[in-house]
Amino acid sequence: MAASYSIQVEGAHDGMRLDAFLAETGSYASRSAAVKAIESGLVFVNGAQQSKKHVLALGETVVYEALPERELPPLQGEDIPLDIRYEDEHLLVISKQTGLCVHPSPGHYGSTLCHALVYKYGRENLAHIQGGDRPGIVHRLDMETSGLMLCAKTDEAGDLLQDMIRLRTVDRRYLALVHGNIAHNTGMIDQPITRGYTDRLRMVVSDRGNSRQAITTFTVLERFEAAGKDNGFSLLECKLYTGRTHQIRVHMEYIGHCCVGDPLYSWGPEQAQLGLEKRQFLHSYALGFEHPYTHEYLSFIDGLPPDLQASYDLIKERSMGKTEDGQRILNEIQNAPVQSEAIQL
Repeated sequence: MAASYSIQVEGAHDGMRLDAFLAETGSYASRSAAVKAIESGLVFVNGAQQSKKHVLALGETVVYEALPERELPPLQGEDIPLDIRYEDEHLLVISKQTGLCVHPSPGHYGSTLCHALVYKYGRENLAHIQGGDRPGIVHRLDMETSGLMLCAKTDEAGDLLQDMIRLRTVDRRYLALVHGNIAHNTGMIDQPITRGYTDRLRMVVSDRGNSRQAITTFTVLERFEAAGKDNGFSLLECKLYTGRTHQIRVHMEYIGHCCVGDPLYSWGPEQAQLGLEKRQFLHSYALGFEHPYTHEYLSFIDGLPPDLQASYDLIKERSMGKTEDGQRILNEIQNAPVQSEAIQL
């Protein structure tokens, strides 16, 4: 069992960010390790969990768990193809291919997006706001989720982009094909999420004290008739208002409409996976935000990658018709740039 330690904020640390405080006081070996501990729910300030950006005040008590960390190999650049949709001296918008892990983690030490960014730009030309082993990273996509995401070249740009995400001014929309027909054209799921009780790889909807607010809205774009052993399908646009791990996948499972092909949150191998053996039908297709420096509004649409398009083609003859939103959105997607098959891992 991990030991717990407490430390009080003294004058020299008044006004310091929580992650910097934990690193400077030696509570964790590095700022990166402190961020990981905070995000894992191992750090409390006056009995409550706080974000890494929490500003400490004189006299506050910080309690943290010290867990042995597995040492990661030094991060070296790797020549991994990137589909870059926008770039300037501050930030990048990329379309991440499925199978590409965003950053090193236990079991995925190499061949990540971070390795690709270091190879192309050099470690010194990327933000390090997520720690030394996550250069360029502002937010995440699951390894098997494809599509648009933001990266930062400077710490200042990374902090600004993260603040925009936290304040919900970055518009992030996903395409999800789910099992079953959803009756209502729109809906909102406002259910807190935490890590699973027994399976630590899974996230679950829960009202436990360490759960974090998670809000997903969805719009039905198209419905497909049931056939054979399946109960039909619904193609959704999902919008994130928070960014919890596996959020859309967990929320879809919670309402009884899990993502097609999901290896972690589906209900069994008897479900029709439409040719998706290793990954869920989930694609970050739309990204919009105001540039933090030029204040120009930038918006991007990413067409379906080849594997998801092939799955869609298997059921398109069973369509029960597109909704009004579906006609507009699917037309935009059809005319959008698509990842080359050569970039797929």
